[in-house]
Amino acid sequence: MDIYTISFIISTLWVGPFWIAMLLNPKKEKTKKLLKEPLFFIGPIIIWFLIMFLNPQGLADLFNNPDGSSGILDTIGSALGTPAGVAGTWAHMVVGDIFVTRWIWKRSIDSNQKLWTTRLSIFFGVMLMPLGLAIHTIASLGKNRK
Repeated sequence: MDIYTISFIISTLWVGPFWIAMLLNPKKEKTKKLLKEPLFFIGPIIIWFLIMFLNPQGLADLFNNPDGSSGILDTIGSALGTPAGVAGTWAHMVVGDIFVTRWIWKRSIDSNQKLWTTRLSIFFGVMLMPLGLAIHTIASLGKNRK
């Protein structure tokens, strides 16, 4: 296994315990304590910086297009088509997903939402973040109308 495969796996596994805690025990003090500090997203951020450090040319290529012939989407596509690009993008996505999921979890607990809507929002917060955010928003709007 190369460093990019390892970083992909670590990014994925890093957020697992935090996500499972929010999903299975959203109201427990242990979960609240676990998610109080920024540890839940620090690992994938460090991995992203490590990938960028190991492959600075990939990031530089995004800003360096001397002839202007290829568009930004072609440049990004080329960068993403590398192991470093995939691993870096994945770490970036994992950070965003867990960050938003933690926000969904906190808002759900603070507003005392029903457990099933909290869990559904948290589940999709990591799996399909826009869907988790939409479920949370709809549940919040429904709760505020009552």
